[in-house]
Amino acid sequence: MPERTATIASRVGLHARPASVFAEAVSQLGLEVTIASEGASPDEALDAASILSLMSLGASYGDVVVLRADGSGSDQALNRLVALLETDLDAEAH
Repeated sequence: MPERTATIASRVGLHARPASVFAEAVSQLGLEVTIASEGASPDEALDAASILSLMSLGASYGDVVVLRADGSGSDQALNRLVALLETDLDAEAH
């Protein structure tokens, strides 16, 4: 299963708007994507398409997370999702 690490760039972390934008992007992929804090076991990974899961992760600005995906096109999808997380999604709204 391909995986990538990403550093959270949104100043507020993965809360409210950034979580919503990211979950929507994951949902549109049609792949199972999980997210976990760096160093967490794969068993602790959460559904990256769920806003509630993203917010419960508690990822703050500068935190590193691990994304994993399964299915056709996973590598390209993960690359796009990493780019999204490494963008300040709150700044994009203003």
